[in-house]
Amino acid sequence: MKDFRVEDLHGIHAILYALFDEREKLDRALMRRQVEICLASGVHGMAALGLATEASKLDEAERMAIMDWVVEDTAGRVPVALTIFGASVEEQVRQVRHATVAGADWLILQPPMVGQYSAVEYIRFFGRVAECTDLPLAIQNAPALMGRGLTATDIRDLVRQHPNIRLVKGEGPVVDIAHLIEVTERRLPVFNGRAGLELLENLRIGCSGLILAPDSIDYAVRAYEFFCDGWDSHAEEEYRRMLPGVVFTMQGIEALICYGKRLFGERAGIAIHDRAPATRPTSIGLEMTLRYAAALGGFPE
Repeated sequence: MKDFRVEDLHGIHAILYALFDEREKLDRALMRRQVEICLASGVHGMAALGLATEASKLDEAERMAIMDWVVEDTAGRVPVALTIFGASVEEQVRQVRHATVAGADWLILQPPMVGQYSAVEYIRFFGRVAECTDLPLAIQNAPALMGRGLTATDIRDLVRQHPNIRLVKGEGPVVDIAHLIEVTERRLPVFNGRAGLELLENLRIGCSGLILAPDSIDYAVRAYEFFCDGWDSHAEEEYRRMLPGVVFTMQGIEALICYGKRLFGERAGIAIHDRAPATRPTSIGLEMTLRYAAALGGFPE
């Protein structure tokens, strides 16, 4: 994005789902449509290849293809963040280099999804990857969802060692995120996720915004903008309308991928296909999805 500055990052950013066809192949047209829906909803940024994008089910070529597609389809209208997935420093560095060439504005580093290691080992790992790029970096810290992560103090120390690590992507309750903001002395923009749970409370404690899957992204954008304008009652109303669906889908990452993706599909008029292995929807789950989709209505055009 032209004239991109980390200091300007704010608001509601969409983290895209991986959309597959009936043969379990990535569907290029539907991925483009997803970006168009998010942009029409007024998102302040676009992101891909996080947990919602099922990066662990994609091979390296598919991850690189999604990088290219998202940058192309966003066309500089909002900043683009790409999450770097990989089991080794070498693999992550390859992804970083491709994301840079593709035109990403900033990157989100994930801990490798293999093994369980000490904080010192993860700090060294992130540091080696960070040294291979000049792009602004965020650390994704989601221990409850990923089974591995860093403490607020670990993140503070990592940032001091590597100045291009300039943001944090959290996945945690407000009380934990507030502690992180305090320990890092409010020097880092912090974005939370969790599908939008505690959305307004995250903003009240000083989060720069949230990075959310797109099933209720339009409501989240309106809630954020009303909040920023001081229209608290309007912000609360938008949040209340999206909250039942958020609670339903955010029972874990597999529930989000199963039902959150289907909630998005119902609202967008898009057929959803899974890539195995996958959590399959139940009749009760599908009934709930349809009810929440009807309550939310379709996406803005």
